[in-house]
Amino acid sequence: MKDWYLLMKIRSFAEANIVQGMLEENNIPVHILNKKDSIYHFGDIEVYVPNTLKDLAKDLLNNTLLN
Repeated sequence: MKDWYLLMKIRSFAEANIVQGMLEENNIPVHILNKKDSIYHFGDIEVYVPNTLKDLAKDLLNNTLLN
């Protein structure tokens, strides 16, 4: 995933889906990488966006979280 930027790590699928929906609604492609252990339920879900759109994604995320 050399052309992708790790935007955030999240613990729950619900949060990852909300972030994914918000970004895709703003025409930002998203890749979700599940690094959660299926038995013990530890680990993170990583949200990636294209390097070229990382600043826009950060701004959208920050503005959404602040409101």
